[in-house]
Amino acid sequence: MKIISIVGARPQFVKLAPFSREVRKHHREVIVHTGQHYDVNMSDSFFTDLEIPTPDYHLEIGSDNHGAQTGKMLIKLEIVFTEEKPDLVVVFGDTNSTLAGALAAAKLNIPVVHIEAGLRSFNRTMPEEINRIVADHVSDYLFTPTETAVENLQNEGLSDKTYLTGDIMVDSLKMALNKGKDRVALLEKHNLRSGEYYLLTLHRPQNVDNYDYLHNLLTRLNDLKTPVVFPVHPRTMKVLTTNESKPPAELFPGITFVAPVNYIDFIFLQKNSKKILTDSGGIQKEAYILKVPCLTIRDETEWVETVEAGWNVLINPYDEAFPEKISNHNAPSDYPLLYGSEVAEKMVALINEFDPKNQQTSH
Repeated sequence: MKIISIVGARPQFVKLAPFSREVRKHHREVIVHTGQHYDVNMSDSFFTDLEIPTPDYHLEIGSDNHGAQTGKMLIKLEIVFTEEKPDLVVVFGDTNSTLAGALAAAKLNIPVVHIEAGLRSFNRTMPEEINRIVADHVSDYLFTPTETAVENLQNEGLSDKTYLTGDIMVDSLKMALNKGKDRVALLEKHNLRSGEYYLLTLHRPQNVDNYDYLHNLLTRLNDLKTPVVFPVHPRTMKVLTTNESKPPAELFPGITFVAPVNYIDFIFLQKNSKKILTDSGGIQKEAYILKVPCLTIRDETEWVETVEAGWNVLINPYDEAFPEKISNHNAPSDYPLLYGSEVAEKMVALINEFDPKNQQTSH
């Protein structure tokens, strides 16, 4: 079969790597990069570091408001699909690239596989939540990472097209850890010691677009006794630099601000951190797979299993006990295997059963 894989943002590049490697053993893959993330460390370096084939198409969409960005993707993806005539389109995760890929294919009656289907935060103010719901309902095959995701899809009447595969990030992280075993120089560069720093990531609009909220959050993190290292998203750095006359490093000396790092380095930073502080869905899961305690700066999570297992805690920066919750959170001794193994192989085995003539696979 001819299969088009749609990616555009960091989490999708990571998931594409093991999937692409496995699917190319059996089918012809065409990779389309929407250009949703265009910073080199957040885009191009992933393809190099994870040995992903060069995209066949780069749509160069770039940043924009959600509607405009998604609309531009729809226009260009429809052109690609019409020209390539794929048997199957594969989308990953919950970004605007996911939504546009699933919609454009569905409009042209091309079967769609949604990898990482069934996640729900039940917070529709999050753009990602809308993307997930729509992508799941227009896709033909829903590859889910967890039993919770399966239950969510069952509750929405989507059981007939739901498949429990496990989470492909298990394969991605295994690959990354093997490639980045020894990055001690990275710690030395930022005066860090393994197991003695917190790693911070922020990108959700509700945390970074409002400067007063962001300033309060960083102020409270700055007061922690443990050093914090913060690879800063370009949009977040813009918010900081346009609202203050002093550099962020002077305002918050307890936080080490660094430019976005490549994926292999970032996994190394995660693995060697004492704890991870994040508002990212994917990084909560990465922290769990890497066996690093996580504190999620949100009121809800898609990865409820990590909270139930005791490895992840939801925290609010305005909570008076915010610092104590960070310092007191320790991982339990019990570690359930939540996300499976050899996941890409399982996914491609399902795809191998796919018959484009009748659009059915065997559960």
